[in-house]
Amino acid sequence: MSADRLLALTYRAEQSHFWFRGFRQYVRPALQRATAGAGHARILDCGCGTGSNLRLLGDYGRAVGFDLTISGVRFARSHGHRVAQASIAAIPFPAATFDLVTSFDVLQCLPDAVEASAIADMARVLRPGGWLLLHVAALEILHGKHSVLSEEVRRYTPARLRAVVERGGFRIDRLTFDHMTLLPMMLPVRVWHRLTASGGTVTAGEAEITVPPAPVNAALTALVSLEAMALRAVNMPIGSSLLCLARK
Repeated sequence: MSADRLLALTYRAEQSHFWFRGFRQYVRPALQRATAGAGHARILDCGCGTGSNLRLLGDYGRAVGFDLTISGVRFARSHGHRVAQASIAAIPFPAATFDLVTSFDVLQCLPDAVEASAIADMARVLRPGGWLLLHVAALEILHGKHSVLSEEVRRYTPARLRAVVERGGFRIDRLTFDHMTLLPMMLPVRVWHRLTASGGTVTAGEAEITVPPAPVNAALTALVSLEAMALRAVNMPIGSSLLCLARK
């Protein structure tokens, strides 16, 4: 699949797919906490892809982003977002520039050699007392076709994510699983992907990022919305992703 086609499909899914609807509901309380009392907070999104999350972040401050690929940068700019081309391990901003740095479903795609330096550089561009908000893929057993499509290198456990964030100079404020309600449906599908892989190699196509029929999408949106309400009060014990809010 071409980069342009993948970006277009991702952008379409981000607008209405139940997974993304849940994600946005999950992260809003963390965004509120991180920007409370900051006035018009300065926010940086690392690995912003299509730029859709910049619209969400714009509700909480002045948001800018960057992406590694020129195709991603062009796509985001074409939708009116302020985006630069850069690497997450070499962020092109001065030290202590931002009140909040975010990175959503990017960390799992970084090589092991880059993982720690990316966290360190996010710490560098944060002001003292600034916040880091991460969302990452969780549980290696859930590796499947979507993992191939997004070029995942790993899926995180809470222990690994905590360790890399704390080594980068942060104090964890909250670390929780999310998308727990989808796990009973995702687990058998992802295991089946691996069991039926041709020659042991899992391949992926457009179906992995296609919005399901409206009734299905609405039902699953209701499910993740209920989870989002619960997540405001308690941490989830398991799920397909991890949400981490930490402070420098």
